[in-house]
Amino acid sequence: MISNISRLLSLSTAIVVASTAIAAAEPSAELIAAAKKEGTLTTIALPHNWCGYGDVIAGFKAKYGIEVNELNPDAGSGDEIEAIKANKGNTGPQAPDVIDVGLSFGPSAKAEGLIQPYKVSTWDSIPDSAKDADGFWYGDYYGVLSFVVNTDIVKNVPKDWADLKKSEYANTVSLAGDPRASNQAVQAVYAAGLAAGEKDATKAGEAGLAYFAELNKAGNLVPVIGKSASLAQGSTPIIVAWDYNGLSWRDSLNGNPPVEVVVPASGVVAGVYVQAISAFAPHPNAAKLWMEYLYSDEGQLGWLKGYCHPIRFNDLAGKGLIPKELLDKLPPAEGYAKAVFPTLDEQAAGKTAITTKWDSVVGANVQ
Repeated sequence: MISNISRLLSLSTAIVVASTAIAAAEPSAELIAAAKKEGTLTTIALPHNWCGYGDVIAGFKAKYGIEVNELNPDAGSGDEIEAIKANKGNTGPQAPDVIDVGLSFGPSAKAEGLIQPYKVSTWDSIPDSAKDADGFWYGDYYGVLSFVVNTDIVKNVPKDWADLKKSEYANTVSLAGDPRASNQAVQAVYAAGLAAGEKDATKAGEAGLAYFAELNKAGNLVPVIGKSASLAQGSTPIIVAWDYNGLSWRDSLNGNPPVEVVVPASGVVAGVYVQAISAFAPHPNAAKLWMEYLYSDEGQLGWLKGYCHPIRFNDLAGKGLIPKELLDKLPPAEGYAKAVFPTLDEQAAGKTAITTKWDSVVGANVQ
């Protein structure tokens, strides 16, 4: 994608910066008052252990005294879009105000008239290549796909995609979402295709499908959405997930069981997620204030504490605002060096191949 974002990634593994006081830009008093009058923000698909969202949501509530109505924390990007469509005329608690979706869903949601423009006060510090010029959507954070491994059960930790085909991993490998709806799962399939040597996006998507068809036929693929609980219980001892999810699960499980997060040796796909406000948001001012909070220095560091590289990483680093201990908790820097940022066109081509052919090629009903 994006040379600027690639540069962010290299910076994240090379810069050592000191922690200093946060001097966040403040939203206008008028916006704060209007948001408080609305009193509520409705979010969707924000698990508390994803990117540190639990603390981020708590910080927003504490700072502004606005209630947060949290819909379906385990929903995928496709589910978020469908929730907007299904609630166009609904101002009740089932209508999301804001969404956090995979990069490819931003332009498509804009084209369908499902989101509205708003430029946060820190707009200029968001790389141009990671935002819509008119402010309909903008990148929020990124990570890379990894293997999250319960080492109580899996003694020989896999190092690359080819390893997962081995018979020793029978009934162990799962995806962290349904590849027919979840951006995280779609990108995992795409990454497997890249690891097979395909460069063309459509062919990479198809190669990824072929790979997972092999896993399924061999009995290695578990058709269950992998989560922290299933990782701990041992029903999904290897989960292909964003590194920040795996690192968060590792911390929350606190050694029971021990968890290792491995960035694969090949097919390293970095994924950018984006924020947007629903065109039909029942609480538009609360939605705008939420965006201001997320893109403030405080909000961005909240994501980094949850192991997600915030989109304003360069700006924060330049201000000396990133504590060294946050960077030190990430996997080894060399694992990120091969990361590929698929362009929007590449993501769209891969997504189409994967979501439309998963049933016919792989035939695993992941749920």
